[in-house]
Amino acid sequence: MHTKIEIKPSKRLLSLPKYIFAELDEWKEEAREKGQSLIDLGIGNPDGCTPEPVVKAALESIKNPKNHGYPDFKGKIELRENIAKWLEKRHGISIDPKTEIQTLIGAKEGLAHLTMSYTDPGDINIVPDPYYPVLSRGTWISSGEVYHVKLEDSNGFLPNLKSIPEEIAQKAKIFFVNYPNNPTAGIITKEYFKELIDFCKKYNILLCSDLAYSEITFDGYKPPSVFEVEGAKDIAVEFYSFSKSYNMAGWRIGFAIGNQEFIKNLYAMKTNVDYGTCSIIQDAAIAALNMDESCCCDIAGIYQRRRDFMLEGFNKLGWSLKKTKATMYLWLKVPKVYDSKSWCKMVLDKTGVVFTPGIAFGNYSDNYFRVSMVADDEKLYEALERLENSGIKFTE
Repeated sequence: MHTKIEIKPSKRLLSLPKYIFAELDEWKEEAREKGQSLIDLGIGNPDGCTPEPVVKAALESIKNPKNHGYPDFKGKIELRENIAKWLEKRHGISIDPKTEIQTLIGAKEGLAHLTMSYTDPGDINIVPDPYYPVLSRGTWISSGEVYHVKLEDSNGFLPNLKSIPEEIAQKAKIFFVNYPNNPTAGIITKEYFKELIDFCKKYNILLCSDLAYSEITFDGYKPPSVFEVEGAKDIAVEFYSFSKSYNMAGWRIGFAIGNQEFIKNLYAMKTNVDYGTCSIIQDAAIAALNMDESCCCDIAGIYQRRRDFMLEGFNKLGWSLKKTKATMYLWLKVPKVYDSKSWCKMVLDKTGVVFTPGIAFGNYSDNYFRVSMVADDEKLYEALERLENSGIKFTE
């Protein structure tokens, strides 16, 4: 007789809430087994091709034997120098490529590793809700606690700093913000960044700005970097991604910027758990940074066009949506008789259109759902048509 062996995972893994996107995958698989044709507007996976100059640079790089070994932990100095030049041109900020830039295997990895670098068991980190999941989960994995600040439409989906209790502010270690925001598409101003910097300096909190959607912007809007505000380098770190700006989600590359001390600690964590960003992909990223800025404008222009007709379509169905200024997302209220999961499951079952329930982004988000504009125009029009012909009441 064999003795049953049971090796349990860690309590911190078991304590994590269920990842809603995994449940979404189960819903989609079930629908496909029933023969449904799905239009997936759930996960924000860009549907466009990576620009040709980027692909060409990668193909050339892979022929170079020097790129077949382990990469440099910090990233190629050539890439960091190009990042610094891009930041100067894009935001008018001065960043030292040798000491103030860390390349990443995507911004998500960097955000988690920064959290692990600064969070001890029992520490409190402040995360606005709704939130990109890793902003909270990195803290929970580090055995820290999260204080969620509710984001509301009435406040432009910006954290109300006055709502944060004094005892939380005094204990907080990191304050995360993500603008342009996923999932709400909310935006930030330099004036508000100044308020955040003053708040974090007052309470000795590390301000972490996630600027993953810096180039997916509309109607002439250009989001600020936190480092455009005087004094930010004393207290802030900022994260960038190539995923959305250059249709490079699967390439897994991003970077973090900040003062030498913050970057040194992020670097120290990464040297213990990964081996840096693939050299070939770094060369591709250099090509991306050196492309004419019209490339990003073209990608953003596609999303702006989609935003326009999708807003018009949803408003015809009964919503009252205003034009967003950034991101590839729409953030819509769920009809009152549903919560976000039951609403999205019902829509999927009746129409084959996949949305993300708001509860995926936090407990304050259960009366919303997210629409990702990541299908071609024909599919998006078909999604609107399916909704219109479904018989579903959208205004209850």
